[in-house]
Amino acid sequence: MSVAAVFPSASQSAGMYESFYLRAVSPEEPVGVWIRYTVHKRPGENARGSLWCTVFDARAGRPFQHKLTTEDLGSPSGGWISIGEAMLGPDEARGACGDASWALRFASAEPELRHLPRKWMYRAPLPRTKLTSPAPAATFEGTVELPNRTLNLQGWRGMIGHNWGAEHAERWIWLHGIDFEQAPDAWIDVALGRIKVGRWTTPWVANGVLSLEGKRVPLGGLGARGVLVAETSKRCRLALPGPDGFTLDAHIDTPEDAIAGWTYADPDGSAHDVTNCSIAALTLTFRRAGSTPARTLSTAHGAAYELGMREHDHGIPIAPFPDG
Repeated sequence: MSVAAVFPSASQSAGMYESFYLRAVSPEEPVGVWIRYTVHKRPGENARGSLWCTVFDARAGRPFQHKLTTEDLGSPSGGWISIGEAMLGPDEARGACGDASWALRFASAEPELRHLPRKWMYRAPLPRTKLTSPAPAATFEGTVELPNRTLNLQGWRGMIGHNWGAEHAERWIWLHGIDFEQAPDAWIDVALGRIKVGRWTTPWVANGVLSLEGKRVPLGGLGARGVLVAETSKRCRLALPGPDGFTLDAHIDTPEDAIAGWTYADPDGSAHDVTNCSIAALTLTFRRAGSTPARTLSTAHGAAYELGMREHDHGIPIAPFPDG
């Protein structure tokens, strides 16, 4: 995977953020982990690194959440990012954050997913957020240690993601799904955003793919018509167009009290509330043009659903850790 951290080359005068993250979910029970290694840099200031650890268990109620921030960060040889003693690289993740620690290895036969449809978009000022998935479908092994519990991630499925930019979208959704009952090798990875340009906020723009039987079907894209979104912090319905008359409907639902709330800061000092459930239920219904019957894929807890927003009345407790 040709992946490299962006923050080491950021100019001192620039503001930026960057995030490497992983999610993994148990194939047998509604338990999952979501770990982030992030960089936040305000204009004219030194970059700071943070470790974020969230563990979801639908049977235990509120997720475990902790965050640790330091200026001790780097891009190590053979790895992508280090924050203190923690490191994430092409095949391993290790670290400690509060009462949690992890030592994980992962492998993926899938090539990197680059969500943006044109190479020049990764070099241009717009969009202000760039994103890829270095391992959009990965298999994990290793352990996550919690105060009264050890999670053995042998055979857990998930992904590795990477995004960076000058600021977050005005509003965004990220959806990842894996471990579908009807097609165990299928996965979906799609990001949707609304961008604020002056006083105007764009309609939803979607970029991602559905991978089915080893083939990737693009979803959304620049100028795509038919993107429909009905979202709350707890559930979401999406209609996403693909090529040649392909259409996909996604229904996402989350277990009661199994949503994590965080604050994400922008380099300019503004912030979003972000809710994430990495053990969400997901049903996909899709069809190709013509008389082809619709097909359905479902996973009981194999999806991650994230919503970034400006409002605060979403009903999800926000973890008491500042950002920025």
